[in-house]
Amino acid sequence: MARKNEHYEESLLGRLDRWTQSGESGLDQRMMDDLASPPPPAASLPQKELERRMDRDDRMKHHMLLQEQATYDRIRTWGSVRGSRFFRRAYIVLAVLFCLALIAVLLRATATLPPFGNPDNPMHNDVARRYIEDGMEETGAVNLVAGMILDYRAFDTLGESNVLFTAVCAVLILLRISKEHSDATAMLELEADDRMYEPQDDLILQTMVRLLVPLILLFGIYVILNGHISPGGGFSGGAVMGAGLILYLNAFGFEKAERFFTFRTFQTVSVISLSFYALSKSYSFFTGANHLPSIIQTGIPGKIFSAGLIPYLNIAVGLVVCCTMYALYTLFRKGDL
Repeated sequence: MARKNEHYEESLLGRLDRWTQSGESGLDQRMMDDLASPPPPAASLPQKELERRMDRDDRMKHHMLLQEQATYDRIRTWGSVRGSRFFRRAYIVLAVLFCLALIAVLLRATATLPPFGNPDNPMHNDVARRYIEDGMEETGAVNLVAGMILDYRAFDTLGESNVLFTAVCAVLILLRISKEHSDATAMLELEADDRMYEPQDDLILQTMVRLLVPLILLFGIYVILNGHISPGGGFSGGAVMGAGLILYLNAFGFEKAERFFTFRTFQTVSVISLSFYALSKSYSFFTGANHLPSIIQTGIPGKIFSAGLIPYLNIAVGLVVCCTMYALYTLFRKGDL
């Protein structure tokens, strides 16, 4: 221990320590020379000293790596055990608080609603009376429901049609089989005529379908075109036409159905129908909101060509619904149109 202290006293650090404690104003010449001289090169050090320093550096690096690995293990353990439990509990607490807040808001809103069925309620005075008393004059539609959903609330119906189109897009992304892969191509070729799950050329089924499908499609077109005159419209007529296409597909398979309905057909019909709906009602609302004259006339109520844009909007909605029903069926069944 004495030799070690003596070595420290003679070293540069020891002399600097004595100088700082003594309070002298200057450094001695030896200290200044030692500070100005560069450290001895590694080559001039003895071999044992080099090996000792290398071993020390290796031990320090190994110790640092062990510390980093231990820190990483602690963080990973906390994230997978304690952290996971913490976030799971926090999620449950926040979900319960959100539900309680939502329930409180809904109860508060319900408590402040006017009594149901009261004739003095604003909804009975303003909305229903306007639809019933002025609906036919303002829209030209005998069917007040069609006038309401395709004129007063036309943008709501546009949103509903877009919801159907978005649903088909989502199913298409999830279920459509890519033909770029060999396995998918082989499976599509195997099911080319769709006879794996259907009767083999069932004469009774195909004969009845040949008789029923034209009548079903004709009835769907009738429901769409007369939606502003009688009960019906685009949604119901489109559902009837979609059911007719699905029936034809079940009887004759994809090979014959693809002659008149493909993925390109679905794209074209959907885009054109939704674009026509959006553009035509934008024009109608723009002229009405700014009290500008419109080229669209309501016509004579009860006639097939009346009610302004309502018959044409019914056609657009019916086509979207028909294509959506058929596309969803084919995607869930085969993974392709």
